Amino acid sequence: MKENKLIELSKMFAVDIVNLCTDIKENRKGNVLLNQLLRSGTSIGANIHEANYASSKADFINKFQIALKECYESDYWLGLFKETKMITEIEYADMYDKCSKIRKLLIASINTAKGNQ
Repeated sequence: MKENKLIELSKMFAVDIVNLCTDIKENRKGNVLLNQLLRSGTSIGANIHEANYASSKADFINKFQIALKECYESDYWLGLFKETKMITEIEYADMYDKCSKIRKLLIASINTAKGNQ
């Protein structure tokens, strides 16, 4: 059940990242850094999805750890965009909250998977 929620949250987060980056590019100053956020923000869900087809428990854990790293990277870019006024405080708070929920679920899932080894 937890993993289905994680898949759904990470996919919605990716959609929000794409929409945010599109809005920044179209309506604000376009920036090369957008690609960094776009890559890390959408990679989270891709790695979680790929983990469902892992060849082993170690492979599963590795995919989730990669997703967690991408989550931390997305958090970094969102913070940088907030500090440089590329996104508003409200946009940041919303995206940070979503990213934090995914991060917490990833950490819990990794710890559970490691405990079951």
